[in-house]
This record gives sequence, C-alpha cells and structure tokens, in this order.
Amino acid sequence: MIFRKQILSLYAAHVGELTPRRTTLLTVLVGAVLGLLVSISSVGAGALGATAIVFLYPRLPMVRLVGTDIADAVPLTLAAGIGHWMLGSIDWHLLGALLGGSVPGILIGSYFTERVPDAIVRFTLAATLLLVAGSLAL
Repeated sequence: MIFRKQILSLYAAHVGELTPRRTTLLTVLVGAVLGLLVSISSVGAGALGATAIVFLYPRLPMVRLVGTDIADAVPLTLAAGIGHWMLGSIDWHLLGALLGGSVPGILIGSYFTERVPDAIVRFTLAATLLLVAGSLAL
C-alpha cells in the first residue's frame, strides 16, 4: 500500500491494462479464494482482499477500496460464521467480548476514514498489514 504507485507502474508495464470482462472474472475468482481462506483460517478478507482490489482496480480511491472490502467482508464472514456455528466451533463468551470492542471501533473508524487524507488511510492499512504479516511469520 505504501509503494502502491510504484508497484502498479511495474504491474502495468508487465501485464498491461485488463479488459472489463477479465477484471470481472478475476474479481469473482478472488472472491472465491477469499471465501475459502476466510472459512478455513479467518485470514483473507481484509489483507488479501484489499491487495487484490488495488491490482484489479488501480484507479479506485483508498476510501472506496476500504469501504468495498468491508462491505464484502460482512456477508463473507457472516456465511463463514454460520458454518462454524453449525459445526459448534464458536466460543460465545469470546465472541461477545470481541463484539463489545469491535462494534464501537468500527463506528469510530468509519467516521474518521471519510475525513482523513487518502495517504493516511493507505499508510494505516499498510502498517496494519505489516504488523499482521509479522505476527503470523513469528
């Protein structure tokens, strides 16, 4: 995300511009992969989804990228959550505690995302992804 312009320039030089039809097909494929990854590992919706959207829709402003990725994550994680509920693999006490912090955090974050410059949103997203990647690698 930090080096978005440089990476997209290299990507465009090697791949070129995708047709709308090919972009749509690749978007559906990315959605299928994200659905699989989220349901089996809880990883993917934000980290991989946002990265894929950057490459498939390079002209999309960061605030729209984040909003679209979150809007996609809601039904995606709901479906995965229902599947895990049916399997009996949910810790309801832990879920309640997570939601107790997540819901206010989402409301505050949504309010500020629209009001801060695109560069700050991009940097915050990149820093978050780096922290997650670092913690997963250790």
